[in-house]
Amino acid sequence: MAIALPTGWWLADTLRWRSPLYCIERPGTLWNGLTPLPSGLTPTCPNSASYRQEVRDGESRVEQYLVPGWQPLAAAETLRAKGYVLLDDELMAPDHYSAFMGKTLPAELHYTAVKQGNQTLITISGAPR
Repeated sequence: MAIALPTGWWLADTLRWRSPLYCIERPGTLWNGLTPLPSGLTPTCPNSASYRQEVRDGESRVEQYLVPGWQPLAAAETLRAKGYVLLDDELMAPDHYSAFMGKTLPAELHYTAVKQGNQTLITISGAPR
């Protein structure tokens, strides 16, 4: 029994980091529990091994969401309602929006929206909270 408990914990932890939604710590919420997930947003996570390692090491937090059509502000409006202010933004191309948001300076969140086919991929990243 003493060996089974640590082994079970290790296995569960290892499988979490291999799962496709490793970056969504609190399912059904936006930005790790800040608010319930707005309708229309489907959680996903970066495929990047470096992102996966940064999140695992606690160096950063990243959440990704897909939304139908071109809706670059789909999650930004919810963040604004929770006190995050748009500090700087840029439409880098007709299908690539980037912004820095925060409650204080310097910005706490980097928010990007990129058109992918008939969907928008929204990535929110920042320090773990």
